Amino acid sequence: MKAISKGVALIFAVLFITAAILQYNDPDALLWISFYGAAAVACLLYLLNRFQPILGLILGLVYLTATLWVWPEKFEGVRIGEGDIENIERGREALGLLIVAGVMFFLARKARKK
Repeated sequence: MKAISKGVALIFAVLFITAAILQYNDPDALLWISFYGAAAVACLLYLLNRFQPILGLILGLVYLTATLWVWPEKFEGVRIGEGDIENIERGREALGLLIVAGVMFFLARKARKK
């Protein structure tokens, strides 16, 4: 099971680094690079056995709170052309944050079992 959690951490570290890089042209790029960069660092800490469960719990709660903060008033999906572009963008951002929160809670749980 340890190899699976390390594999999950590695895959998400790569995905979060990629997500951070892709934010360079976003109007609020620094915010999103910070969000995804911190998640990537947390995954790398897990890979290096330096991840503390409390870190995962705190980050998970921060990302979950951010998900609720960003969530659009009216969720219209994530596909462009199916609703108001601002709602769609906020929905995408919120779902990204929700994924990060889930990964942080997963890593916290796995780190706690060590």
